[in-house]
Amino acid sequence: MNKRTVFHLVAYMTLVIGFAILGCAGVSWYYDDPVDVRMSLVYSGIITILFAAALGVFTRGEINLSRRDGFGIVTFGWLSATVFGSLPYILSGTIPHPIPAMFETMSGFTTTGASVLSNLEAIPYGIHFWRALTHWFGGMGVLVLCVAILPFLGVGGMQIYRAEMPGPSKDRLTPRITTTAKLLWGVYALLTLIEALLLKFVGKMNWFDAWCHTFGTMATGGFSTHSASIGYFDSAIVDTIIIVFMFLAGINFSLHYHALTGKPGKYFKDPEFRFYLLFLTGASLFITFNVWHSSALPLSRCFRDATFTATSIMTTTGFCTADFDQWPNASRLLLVLMMFIGGCAGSTGGGMKVVRVFIMFKKMVREMKLFMRPSSVIQMKLGGKPVEQEIISHISAFFAIFLMIFAGGSFAMTFFTPDLETATTSVIATLGNIGPGLNAVGATQNYAAIPAPGQALLTLFMLLGRLELYTVLILFLPSFWKK
Repeated sequence: MNKRTVFHLVAYMTLVIGFAILGCAGVSWYYDDPVDVRMSLVYSGIITILFAAALGVFTRGEINLSRRDGFGIVTFGWLSATVFGSLPYILSGTIPHPIPAMFETMSGFTTTGASVLSNLEAIPYGIHFWRALTHWFGGMGVLVLCVAILPFLGVGGMQIYRAEMPGPSKDRLTPRITTTAKLLWGVYALLTLIEALLLKFVGKMNWFDAWCHTFGTMATGGFSTHSASIGYFDSAIVDTIIIVFMFLAGINFSLHYHALTGKPGKYFKDPEFRFYLLFLTGASLFITFNVWHSSALPLSRCFRDATFTATSIMTTTGFCTADFDQWPNASRLLLVLMMFIGGCAGSTGGGMKVVRVFIMFKKMVREMKLFMRPSSVIQMKLGGKPVEQEIISHISAFFAIFLMIFAGGSFAMTFFTPDLETATTSVIATLGNIGPGLNAVGATQNYAAIPAPGQALLTLFMLLGRLELYTVLILFLPSFWKK
């Protein structure tokens, strides 16, 4: 790994974070937060910018990125963003201890939405906006943004794009990776603007709530400005708008680009999208009738809460309108299953990704056919195209590693949580970048009661999940550090 090049580009990412924090200081001033809160954001921004500038100067040199350098830039860049992004929490006294502050920051950037904060209504505006902004930056990827705005990266930007973008394959919309990054961020920004306007003028939120919840929706993050999350508004219109945009955020953004350029038929030609749509629809209907059968609520309300919750969990957003921890066991178990699946590849959603689950399902069917007819030749296809054996092997390995980390992490978390249900769902909720789990980390709870070592472990799981395991895990291989 070329350390000079890696940390030079980490400096650029850190610089973006510093200016973003200063922007939140402006929001804090506008909403007349206490002076110490405003100054904490100013100091945080200045410290971050000065560090980034110094690091950039000391690591200047020729930019020539290898695949290995891309992994290093992404991992160390996200760690740097987490460390400096935690400064506003620490200096403002909102979260005075470093580990919970970094937990909250990592949760924001990885769009997990797990929180250690209670009584959100008492938190200053500037800090709320910073929480929401970490979601928005992390959703499409801060380094993908750097690829879009730093033309000198050239071909080397592909190494960053591969390491940061989710999914087993990385769609290039154009031959130039910088143009692809700009197009993806452009689609992301356009959908963000549309949702914010709808929440403000149709959902009748104020501008602050509209922007904060839009950032959380499009990034599939889930940080809210209210302790009751979206349930605070108790509005069918707000729920519907957020359901639609959570659903859109869980789709491969390259399909949105094709739709905006006059090819909406691409959605239904994509087998991953069809599986995503059918599974989410079926899950919503099952939960609707399961909850309706066991409660006194009207069917319309059950449908509204079930659809919102199913979409929120499968897209790994984590917004809540109901305490799903009180639902029947069948619905709760289905929601946990959806935490594993997650959104589509190329979306801002977390989890293992729909395409991987779909391919593994097809592989299972293929293996059963081969068991009956060992001499037959059965080629696996996706969308009419053959799936390369190398991709199938990578996905199989990803599944194995994901489940091993989940099992080992669940065992470790039993030492920090009150029961097995909390231990297991806290791991999948962070590893899958969902946010809420069950029981002590359920929809109406948070992660504040988990001791610092447990929070540190869950922080690592968030990073592993967002960067899809390999990007982080290869740093633990001795061969990675050899020239």
